[in-house]
Amino acid sequence: MGRIRILPDQVANKIAAGEVVERPASVVKELLENSLDAGATDLRIEVEAGGRRLIRIVDDGCGMLRDDALLAFERHATSKLRDVKDLLSISTLGFRGEALPSIASVARLLLETRSAEETTGTRIEIAGGKMLRCEEAALGQGTVITVRDLFYNVPARRKFLRTEPTELAHIASLATHYSLAHPEKTFRLANGPTELLSVTPVATLKERVYQVFGSQVLEELVEIGLREKELFLPAASVAPSQAISDYRAEPDEPPTRTFRLTGFFSRPQVQKGNRNSIFIFVNGRLIRDRLLLHALSSAYHNLMPASAYPFALLFLACDAEEVDVNVHPSKTEVRFRHGSFIHDFVRDTIRERLMESRPAPTFSAAPARPATQPGAALPYSEFSQMVENQGPAASLMDAPAPPADADAGQAGKPAPLPEFTLRPARGPDARLDFTAPPLEISPGPPPSGKLSRRLDMHGEFPPEAIPPPEMSLSVLSDLRPLGQIHESFIIAAGRDGLWIIDQHVAHERILFEQVMKQRAAGRVEMQRLLMPVILQLTPEQQIDYARIADELHASGFETEPFGNRTIAIKAAPAAVGGVDLERILFEILEIADTELRGASLDDLRRGICASIACRAAIKINTRLDAAKMEWLLRALAATDCPMSCPHGRPIALHYSTREILKAFHRI
Repeated sequence: MGRIRILPDQVANKIAAGEVVERPASVVKELLENSLDAGATDLRIEVEAGGRRLIRIVDDGCGMLRDDALLAFERHATSKLRDVKDLLSISTLGFRGEALPSIASVARLLLETRSAEETTGTRIEIAGGKMLRCEEAALGQGTVITVRDLFYNVPARRKFLRTEPTELAHIASLATHYSLAHPEKTFRLANGPTELLSVTPVATLKERVYQVFGSQVLEELVEIGLREKELFLPAASVAPSQAISDYRAEPDEPPTRTFRLTGFFSRPQVQKGNRNSIFIFVNGRLIRDRLLLHALSSAYHNLMPASAYPFALLFLACDAEEVDVNVHPSKTEVRFRHGSFIHDFVRDTIRERLMESRPAPTFSAAPARPATQPGAALPYSEFSQMVENQGPAASLMDAPAPPADADAGQAGKPAPLPEFTLRPARGPDARLDFTAPPLEISPGPPPSGKLSRRLDMHGEFPPEAIPPPEMSLSVLSDLRPLGQIHESFIIAAGRDGLWIIDQHVAHERILFEQVMKQRAAGRVEMQRLLMPVILQLTPEQQIDYARIADELHASGFETEPFGNRTIAIKAAPAAVGGVDLERILFEILEIADTELRGASLDDLRRGICASIACRAAIKINTRLDAAKMEWLLRALAATDCPMSCPHGRPIALHYSTREILKAFHRI
């Protein structure tokens, strides 16, 4: 007797279930996609015990005929494919024909469905892959699928499930994803008697984002709008049987392909600790694609720390022929025919919208530090180090010490409060001062012209007297500098409220863009050194130096090998001082070590320019006169991206008039 045999259907279905049904959320995903393919507009999801005990999907779709309902539980039975050519243009969410038989093989399943073409519906009950009954029933149009006791006959799989709250969170995340992808439909999710999600049809994606996340998240997002880009296909040169990545247009195909991108993404100051807030859809299908995730992170390069992630809700639409969804059983991974084109389209679109909108970060009383992965840290900050080294009683605005002859016996009495006044930015010593004489403010028109309205009898501002908040950093050129805090942060007044600008990172952003433009034009300013600087390298650094020697030269460094594992620096960018030269070269070599393996050459170039700008920028504890502060604000306003420094730190924080009035209980 031979050793090779055909597996029974029951065993084959359980093997398929191991690929398709990983957890309760996998069941919800498959059934929800079937409902969407059936044209349902009202979808209700009911779960108990995190989906272990019960999963029920109710929809008002087209339903199934009796014969189709019976055939749907056969392996690879589907209504969405006819021949192999259909695999090249899949426009439905489901197509494999494995979901229902796989689920039915590891659970107790009840199907209730009726098509508009029949007067009565069909009820089918299956347990562990065996059909228990099939009967007619009086049902409304649509389909109800009830799945009970998931993995009841596969205890090894059941014990590997997570806790009920964890499994429920996966289901809730999935329902949230698809409700965002289909704002024109109704979605309801209930965990027992508790309703977790309930959204009704809306006209726009923005309204659906408001329904799901609320106004606070919506205010932090930038809308992409509708962006389109066409790809001109080359003439046919390969056979259709070749790899999908080698695809060329067939003679009867249109010469162009149109790609569309819509959605929302967060401002650089909104930083998440993981990718759970990134929602990506391709032709309405929820995916986790490395190509698009990399395009998103590339758009934020030099705008936020490498260990932080944005909030993003992206919808990419293209011809079905341009994406292959038949690469993974869970259908969450796809392969694009023109991956590099799509990568650049998504990256450039998001970055261009960031440049256009210039979203302004708001100021909170206790801003949270960006979440980072264990062991990850933001770039070193001299100012933060200085604050951490201060004692617990230290303050950024240190009050003057009490007189030496103060009565030591009056310890129980409250100490007299120091006089606090703001010295205007009129000279080289402009800063916050506790001892300067009071500032006399001459009368004049307020910046916005709206606060000149009279107050009511209680001193409260009428709502119409409050200027609208400034949501763009384009107002930087109109700011009026008032002074400095600790000779490190510029305080400025604007049309709406107060602004705080970090002078070091602001100058760093200005220099970074200057160096990038000079490098692109091939006109980097260099200075020759009186004596070459000799650096001793490790073997690993020696290899990295050989890789990036050309990039160093293009960035303004003239270097050459000088013996074994030694290099000589003969010239450097004009902005780099001799004291920082050795340190900046080692920083660049560290960039090469980390980024050459996983990032593009453009990322390396940006890293080199960021290191040059950081070392050449104005330092903290540097007193600036009014002219320098005004120049810094004007130059920052002229940059392409005044939101963040090249390392991802915010540059300016905005405290709006409305927030000030709320803090003082004036509104």
